[in-house]
Amino acid sequence: MTNEHRATDPIALFRHWLADAEGLPRDRVPEPTAFALATCAGDGRPAVRMVLLKDVDPDGFVFYTNLQSRKGRDLTGNDRAAMVFHWAPLERQVRVEGRVTRVSETEADAYFATRARGSQIGAWASRQSQVVQRAGDLERRVAEVEARFAGVAVPRPDFWSGFRLTPETIEFWTGKPNRLHDRQLFVRAAGVWQVRTLYP
Repeated sequence: MTNEHRATDPIALFRHWLADAEGLPRDRVPEPTAFALATCAGDGRPAVRMVLLKDVDPDGFVFYTNLQSRKGRDLTGNDRAAMVFHWAPLERQVRVEGRVTRVSETEADAYFATRARGSQIGAWASRQSQVVQRAGDLERRVAEVEARFAGVAVPRPDFWSGFRLTPETIEFWTGKPNRLHDRQLFVRAAGVWQVRTLYP
C-alpha cells in the first residue's frame, strides 16, 4: 500500500489525485473534473449522467445545474446522491456518497459570473431536460436572451444554482495486476474520518 493511501484526510488525498489527473495531457484525460452523478427520483427510479466538478472543500463537492432539470428535480426531492471519478490512464477511481444541499445564493452568483458569456446565455435559454417542441426553438431562445441582455452583464437565473455533496463515504481505488486492486474506504462518523481497507 502506498504512502498516499495512508492519508487520514480524504479531501486532501482527492485534491492530490485530481491534480495528478489535471497534469496529464488533454488527449489522455480531456475533462479531469468530469464525474458520473447518480441521483434517485422520489419513486425510486435511478438516473446517472456526467457532470463537471466546480469546487471541492472540506464541506464537500460542488457542481451546478438548472434546478428544473431531471437531476435538479431529483436532488430537490431526494437529498442523497453518489458520484464517481474515473481517471483511466492513472488506474484510479474515487467514489463518493452522501447528502446534497444547495449552495448559497452568494456562492452561486459568484460562480455564475465566472462563466463564459455564451454559457450564461445558454443557462437562460435552455429548458434543460424538457422536450424541444419544434426545430429551431433552442436557437430562437438563445437569440431572444442575447437581445434581452445586449450590452449588459448576464445575471444568474433564479432557476439555476449549485449543489454541494457532503460526503459520508469516500472510496479510493487503485488498479493493480491480477485485479488485486487497492481499495481504501473513508467513513465519516461524528465528524471524524475512519479508514478501512476493502478486499478488491
